[in-house]
Amino acid sequence: MSQPLSPLALFRLSVLGPLASRGEIKHGEVKQVARELSKQAYNIPGSRRVHISEQTILRWYYAWKKLGIKGLEPKTRQDKGQSKLPKEICELLLEYKKDNPNRSINTLMSLLKKHGIVSNNKISRSAIHRFLKKNNLSKSLPDDIQRIERRAFEAKHAGDIWYGDVMHGPRISTEQGMRKTYLVSLMDDASRFIVHSQFCFGETAVDIEGVLKEAVLKRGLPHKLVIDNGAAYRSGSLQSICALLEIRLIYCRPYEPQGKGKLERFHRTFRDQFLSEIVIEKIGNVSDLNARVTAWLDEYYHKQPHSGLSGKAPVTRFHEDLLHLRQLGFKAARIDNIFYHRVKRRVRKDGTVSWNGARYETAYQFVDHEVTLVIDPHENRALKIESLFGDDYGPVTPLDKHGNLTRTRHRPIPIDESDKTAKKQGENLVEIALKDYEKHYG
Repeated sequence: MSQPLSPLALFRLSVLGPLASRGEIKHGEVKQVARELSKQAYNIPGSRRVHISEQTILRWYYAWKKLGIKGLEPKTRQDKGQSKLPKEICELLLEYKKDNPNRSINTLMSLLKKHGIVSNNKISRSAIHRFLKKNNLSKSLPDDIQRIERRAFEAKHAGDIWYGDVMHGPRISTEQGMRKTYLVSLMDDASRFIVHSQFCFGETAVDIEGVLKEAVLKRGLPHKLVIDNGAAYRSGSLQSICALLEIRLIYCRPYEPQGKGKLERFHRTFRDQFLSEIVIEKIGNVSDLNARVTAWLDEYYHKQPHSGLSGKAPVTRFHEDLLHLRQLGFKAARIDNIFYHRVKRRVRKDGTVSWNGARYETAYQFVDHEVTLVIDPHENRALKIESLFGDDYGPVTPLDKHGNLTRTRHRPIPIDESDKTAKKQGENLVEIALKDYEKHYG
């Protein structure tokens, strides 16, 4: 019985089809055909690459001419599984690895150098890897019971789960000089659709909140939002916003970035296909940079077929679930108020409250009252005060010491006048009550 042919050999022969199927090829024509074949994209078995070099195609062609299909079989290393490392090094590697199975190859190489056994560039990583693999020590964890079980998963519908994460971006020129940027992105799990993404000058909860606000205005409300476990994201403001929008806020476990693997994959694509193409020196400001991000997402990324979506484009998959998306509804009218920050303050005797190094004036009747100061974190200013139960107490204004020189002051009413005023107010209340009674009951 003949031995079955290797799938890789059959693939190589299929690539050589335009050359192998021709009887006679003129001088110089082989290279021309190989050059044309190298420009095509291929689904290469066992590889993520899609292109094959002209030299490789020529090597396959001449091997096929000489040995036929057998010449296209993948070659097996003669020393496969064997190690040429000296016995002394092998013994030390076994000792180091068994002492701490989590030691990486880089750590092992450093230990060998410190021991004085090898010097720089005298031992290869692949040689150490082959030796460890042969001795079943290449895995970092010694026992499967210590390994976290991971499963491929995907939300059933768009809007079920959104992921939020931050990627370090380039430094750009601003009026304050060169400043570092951070790409803050939110991705829908089911469709890989980027519901919103923009560069910011920070990676705080406020930046996440700003991107979330734009996302819900454009794409509706998710059921769950998954973000990092960092202290910056555990702010009360972000938790409050998600509670008001009925979004379940979930924090990734510490040191487990695999929980947001799909968004990490997007970051790699973004670096390779966006950042590598722009000229940072030509970016005028962060708004210019974000305009380019939006254009790239809408015109390229969202329209590209995605292998994780069975070849569908993210925008196509997202639109399939439009009926499943939660809309803002009546919350849209008070969306700004939902995203405001709120801090408790006690009104001072001069009718002011302080925040972020600044003082704001309130109505004088709230002196000595504990109130809630409402803040717009993106404009970095205080807006108004509320009661601790959310009742609107009116706006606040920046303290104007010069204006207060001519402002009419509140004066207490004398005791006798106060009694008259109280009596008059009581009479008015009785008259109002009688009129209401007559109006309703005749």
